[in-house]
Amino acid sequence: MEKIQDALTRIVGAENVCGDPKVLSEYSQDKSFAPGLPPRCAVRVHNAGEVGAVVKWANETRTPLVSVSSQAPHYKGDTAPGVPEAVIVDLSGMKKILSINRKYRMAVIEPGVTYGELLKALAGEGLTLSVPLATRAGKSVVASVLETEPRLNALHQWCDLDPLRCVEVTWGDGNRMFTGEAGGSVMDLEQQWKEDKWQWEPAGPMMLDFYRLLTGAQGTMGIVTWASVRCEIMPQAHKAYIVPARKLEDLVDFAYNVLRLRFSDEFFIMNNTQMAYLMADKAGEVDGLKEQLPPWMAVVGIAGREILPEERVAAQEADISEIAQNCGLKMPEAVGGISAEAVLRKAARPGGDASWKEIYKGAFQDIFFSTTLDQTPKFIQAMGSLSSQEGYPVCDVGVYLQPENMGASYHCSFTLPYRADCASETGKTRELFVKASMMFSRMGAYYFRPYGIWSRLQLNKDAQGYQVLQRLKGIFDPNGIMNPGKLCNY
Repeated sequence: MEKIQDALTRIVGAENVCGDPKVLSEYSQDKSFAPGLPPRCAVRVHNAGEVGAVVKWANETRTPLVSVSSQAPHYKGDTAPGVPEAVIVDLSGMKKILSINRKYRMAVIEPGVTYGELLKALAGEGLTLSVPLATRAGKSVVASVLETEPRLNALHQWCDLDPLRCVEVTWGDGNRMFTGEAGGSVMDLEQQWKEDKWQWEPAGPMMLDFYRLLTGAQGTMGIVTWASVRCEIMPQAHKAYIVPARKLEDLVDFAYNVLRLRFSDEFFIMNNTQMAYLMADKAGEVDGLKEQLPPWMAVVGIAGREILPEERVAAQEADISEIAQNCGLKMPEAVGGISAEAVLRKAARPGGDASWKEIYKGAFQDIFFSTTLDQTPKFIQAMGSLSSQEGYPVCDVGVYLQPENMGASYHCSFTLPYRADCASETGKTRELFVKASMMFSRMGAYYFRPYGIWSRLQLNKDAQGYQVLQRLKGIFDPNGIMNPGKLCNY
């Protein structure tokens, strides 16, 4: 242990190497059901040079590395070491916003920059960035876009990886690279900006979109030290509505028609349970909110930007209202004592340090996957039947449906709250999580973000794809040092 700390101290300095067992125990396990192991030590890095030196040392010593950029707590198991004697590479101190360009609507940021920090800086330039649903204050923007977390405004998402564009990566073999448009020029951002190149185009360099190898990979290919993200003009006018329904099927045609015509900005669907979790300020308010709210709700936000903002909002407001009427639905600004504007304020802004899903029972586990909207009722029905069978209260299952990539697919998420201090309740929820995950896989769910056991469930369906992933892993991380035990080497 002393020799390892000495070697890392020469790279990052003694103050940035931690071997305290108490601190390391916090890295060994997150709040998911995924297993974890204590790391050997943790190092805080501050630039690409230090990252490259750590990766080179890890290859020489065959030491596993696990990169972490978001602040604790973590919830998906991807940052908990899957093998013993790993070293945590903590990127949360890399907090530079390297560039904001309003003309091209681009920002270049380091992995320690959180949503709250970036949104504040963008606002000064009249820009903004769509966020995942009520994301945590300490969530790294770079980690979020690499994980392809669903965003609230699917109609501005031109592919599943948007708004991510270019990155700087140190691959597992130690090679440093700029991807996309940035990879076609000198490896110096300042020089590229002087040449009016703003890391906008993600494809390349050459014929391979290297950034795709990093998305959803859980840090198993390399370590990203900056990323460019596409931003949006800040709205000048905005209105929000809630479309209530007795059952989900009543909202399917409405959602398809709204998104097909490219209406709305924010758009998502929730059951009353999930909405109560989102809007409650304390656990005692959840049950009362559920009783007040309709069983299902679509939340619709309409934004007007620089050109005729009020007119754009009014036109879309009238058209979406007509679509709702044609589907036998209404579009009020509030239901059950909750306004749509309040919902979007909560949904579209970074929240506290912990997840809002913990408010009801103190702990939770999510099951999420990609599917199409017409398939979601069968998954919801199956989840209700299995929950009842396993003795888990069906009324506690929160459901959240988020269109992705202009509505081409939907993020389908089930939230299962439980009391972590109750062994029987924790065990029951864990059993339901495993059985439901397997059931959804058999039903055709696509685990687009395959954390934990979902990696095995998804990759076992595609032997050729699994073999390709293993070969790519062998090319970019030949010694298998990058977060081993996750994804393609489960």
